Amino acid sequence: MLTKTQFELYNAFYESTHKNESLDKKTEVLVGLSAAVAMNCSPCTRYYLKLAKQEEISKGEISEVIAKVMAVAAGQKRLQVLEDSSIDLDSFE
Repeated sequence: MLTKTQFELYNAFYESTHKNESLDKKTEVLVGLSAAVAMNCSPCTRYYLKLAKQEEISKGEISEVIAKVMAVAAGQKRLQVLEDSSIDLDSFE
């Protein structure tokens, strides 16, 4: 539970992330969507999909964002199992 002050500070910070100096709106939405999917935040994913529709972002663009998140997640798991593991998987047949 956040205090009132913490909640207000968080909201101010979050709102500041929508005032881009370098990203255009479409890029901001796609980055937000990818972060929401990666963090497994359903409310955030729904929020960014709604914004994506408003910005007329295509189904193909959304699919590519989701595929990229999936690829990064799969790569992280691969590294976790194959490189961070003390088990020599080459000894398995």
